[in-house]
Amino acid sequence: MILPGARGLAAVWVLVQLGSAVAAASPADPGQSSAVLEEILVTGQQPGPGLWRVTRPGDPNGHVLWVLGNYSPLPKKLVWRPTEVEATIRTSQVVIAPPSINASVGPLGGITVLPSLIGARNSPDGRRLAEILPGDLYARWLTLKEQYLGNNDAVERWRPIFAASELYEAALARSQLVPYAGVWPRVEKIARKAGVRVVEPEIEVKIEKARAAVKEFKRTSLDDVECFERTLRRLETDLGLMRERANAWAVGDVERLTRLAPVERATACIGVLLESSLVQERGYGDVIERARLAWLLAVEEALARNASTLAVTSVDELLRPDGHFARLRRSGYVVEEP
Repeated sequence: MILPGARGLAAVWVLVQLGSAVAAASPADPGQSSAVLEEILVTGQQPGPGLWRVTRPGDPNGHVLWVLGNYSPLPKKLVWRPTEVEATIRTSQVVIAPPSINASVGPLGGITVLPSLIGARNSPDGRRLAEILPGDLYARWLTLKEQYLGNNDAVERWRPIFAASELYEAALARSQLVPYAGVWPRVEKIARKAGVRVVEPEIEVKIEKARAAVKEFKRTSLDDVECFERTLRRLETDLGLMRERANAWAVGDVERLTRLAPVERATACIGVLLESSLVQERGYGDVIERARLAWLLAVEEALARNASTLAVTSVDELLRPDGHFARLRRSGYVVEEP
């Protein structure tokens, strides 16, 4: 899923800082983690996964939907060779992007509210992490902070949710993994160069009184210690599993990718945001589910109208038990694996 820019609402801005892992992922199997900590990242040209094929039985026109499962983080030195994707785009009428959330604050709103974001990462009561976190959790933080962030005192004044994000990004960089958009920007570039229409499923979030919302966010405490602890746990035990999943995606090993449990980190952090009073009272608590439904609606409409469609979204969104493919199957579609 693609998340919005930081214009107008600090709550939405938190989502940006946490990256693109918004699927309700299952916890990783601790037994797998220790076995793959020394996993070597693949480099050079790699094909990525094949395309899933979606059809509706009895369709007299024989329309087909091809789906590419996007993934991040990916190896920094990976060169994706999208041969199958390029060929599919050339014979398709539409390419569908991952869903996105557009936060709108009205004319000039983004410019006038940005100064209010300064300090939004800081703890609202001025406490440092040492005062917020349990002693054992803070000790674990100090070990990982020294390893990945070094002598950074400013982060000690941040809310746990932001400190966790900063640490996570630094750990990925040290591990030669690149987060966020995966290969979608490359797919979009190929489609536009080929003159194929790109459909971007998007939901609009209208931010009323954005400056007041930012000020309220600065005053609001978040129950984000669980998010912080889960992030530390992932970095302590599952960086190797992240690397193994990245390798499986890069070489197109769908069976291995499916077998490995998604590395859960962002679920708890995004849950903190979506369950906060700031978000709930403004009616934004369902934005992720709305974005998922927007993508499903776009692909069903495209499949009905076009002989061939290529769609891209997070591979975790596709494969989780209640994910996109599960919903499509319940609606009568046939999904064939690569």
